[in-house]
Amino acid sequence: MQADSTMPENDGHGHPGDPRYLPIGEHGLIGDLRTVALVGTNGTIDWYCCPRFDAPSVFGSLLDADRGGCFELAADVPYTTKQFYFPDTNVLITRFFADDGVGEIQDFMPVADGDSESDRHRLIRRVTCVRGTLPFRALVAPRFDYARRPHTITQDGELTFFESPQLTLVLTSSVPVEHDGRDASSRFVLREGEFAVFALDQLSPGVEARGCPLEEAEELFTGTVGFWRRWLSASRYRGRWREVVHRSALTLKLLTYAPTGGIIAAPTTSLPERIGGRRNWDYRYVWVRDAAFCVYALLRLGFTEEAEAFMGFLDEHVRLERPGPGGPLQIMYGIDGRNDLPEEELPHLEGYRGSRPVRIGNAAVDQLQLDIYGALIDSIYLYNKWGTPISSRRWDELCTLADWVCDNWDQPDEGVWETRGGRRNFTYSRLMCWVAIERAMRVALQRGLPADIPRWRESRDAIYRDIMRHGWSERLQAFVQHFDDEVLDAAVLMMPLAKFVSPTDPKWLSTLDALGDTLVSDSLVYRYDPELSPDGLEGQEGTFSICSFWYVEALARAGHIDEARLAFEKMLTYANHLGLYAEQIAHTGEQLGNFPQAFTHLALISAAFNLDHALG
Repeated sequence: MQADSTMPENDGHGHPGDPRYLPIGEHGLIGDLRTVALVGTNGTIDWYCCPRFDAPSVFGSLLDADRGGCFELAADVPYTTKQFYFPDTNVLITRFFADDGVGEIQDFMPVADGDSESDRHRLIRRVTCVRGTLPFRALVAPRFDYARRPHTITQDGELTFFESPQLTLVLTSSVPVEHDGRDASSRFVLREGEFAVFALDQLSPGVEARGCPLEEAEELFTGTVGFWRRWLSASRYRGRWREVVHRSALTLKLLTYAPTGGIIAAPTTSLPERIGGRRNWDYRYVWVRDAAFCVYALLRLGFTEEAEAFMGFLDEHVRLERPGPGGPLQIMYGIDGRNDLPEEELPHLEGYRGSRPVRIGNAAVDQLQLDIYGALIDSIYLYNKWGTPISSRRWDELCTLADWVCDNWDQPDEGVWETRGGRRNFTYSRLMCWVAIERAMRVALQRGLPADIPRWRESRDAIYRDIMRHGWSERLQAFVQHFDDEVLDAAVLMMPLAKFVSPTDPKWLSTLDALGDTLVSDSLVYRYDPELSPDGLEGQEGTFSICSFWYVEALARAGHIDEARLAFEKMLTYANHLGLYAEQIAHTGEQLGNFPQAFTHLALISAAFNLDHALG
């Protein structure tokens, strides 16, 4: 999306709240399918983990402006900025407008093809003056291992080495660089048409330190643009919202980990659901639910390779023969397939705008969340339908999952929102157990595959009757969050989307009205009310953006086309200047939570598809 974000005059900071922090939404994302960097509208990289998504941060000033480390690059005079993506790519352009000229930074990470260069993780910052003459300044201040490890700095010609016990980075620059024993800095002037290049590489066995001449930077820029455009050209979407749908697809692709096919929920940790609150979590892992929904969204667009890669991740890393506390599946895995994700707090970091604690790892890994079985089996069903017919081995695994769901669907669990207030009988969990068995039956019948259909049918029908009896509130005239209770939950918006209930069923229409009256605020949808439904966590939160797009889709399917379209267009105004969404939106319209969030972007794609279909 080519959109603008205007910064105030001066150094590009003057923001409400703590002036040391840019708003979460004032960032763009670049990456190489192994890791990402967040680039602020002021030209500062304030989040970068190397060499992969879940590695310790090198630049982490997003979580501690003073201690976290950053890579600043900006005009050295008062300026305003605008930021946009080079069309149809994940190459980010930040433009600086000053009295004496206009400059821009082109930020990108070349995508390697699996050779030794893929271990370089080269981050390139190409600076140019496009009009007039401008002075620039740069500061490279890494803080290794979440600012827990010291480093040394040495120089050899145009190369500057930052060495810590676990990681060495080398900076190459086409302009002179000085250092003070800890950080490297540069001041330089560019006239119209002139370029400067900064490249930051990881040094590892087989990766030698080498410069990045201006000509090579030009070639890498052209190659990176070509890579993203070739990838996007496979999209089959031709609807009304092509630009925002394609930006969402490019964002989901950035969140895939090429070596294994895993898809992460978000590339950040501990960005708060409320400023100053404690609802701060690490999302740099492969949630089965989120990844399965991503596969669905990408398949809809025609991207079958990503679905195939995720199926490969399951084949390689998800062992079904050793059921744990949550059954044969964990709710999440490391990007390398690891099972153990211990949660730890980092007390030396103050958190984004003082939002402690900063957490790494995620203790929710041991929760029982029954809905993941439905999400996963649904994605396998769709892959079998739109991608490649599934193998006999995968069918055996799917039968294992379906049989387990038949035995365990009536257990209380922690639910889709990962509440930490004890297990309940969540309606959404039951719904997705129904989906798991119903989709398994579809595959069996479509392909003529062996299955215990009578047993599956009996369980499927029992779940349906259980939801209709206990998940429905006569007083509220709505389906509710958990059985025999009277609390609403936006997760039930999935009922018509999952084809559990007709989108025009009177019970569903009254539920939609109740949700609209209780949880919806100007198209924005709250997950639930924590005061009515204590979730074991302190404080309130913003509206949840995936629920807002589910609401659009539910309205469209119910025939409320004008209302759905208005809600969708309103949701687009809550995106950041690049079309990116965090997990939640504050009452001020500010992005909250980890950013950008895969869940939100995949729901946008689905809502756009269904709204296009409804509009004809």
